[in-house]
Amino acid sequence: MNSSDVINGCFEAFASIMILLNCVKTYQDKKVRGISLCSIVFFTIWGLWNVYFYPANGLKWSFIAGIAVVIVNIIWVAMLIYYIRKEKNGQG
Repeated sequence: MNSSDVINGCFEAFASIMILLNCVKTYQDKKVRGISLCSIVFFTIWGLWNVYFYPANGLKWSFIAGIAVVIVNIIWVAMLIYYIRKEKNGQG
């Protein structure tokens, strides 16, 4: 077992929990303020790269946790787009 992989996997897993907290807060507020959609999209794309990169380099734990990061980031991006559009249409 690669200890660097386990440590990185723990960071990735914790990151997914932190992003999930952003999803919860966005859901509670039902609006978007002070968030750059561009940065979230960039980190989602980076996460997608990691889903390729980690297994290609034998990083099992990073890969598993990286999938969680990508899933939660995609959910958050979708929520942000939904609430931004809703507000622009005068529904929010």
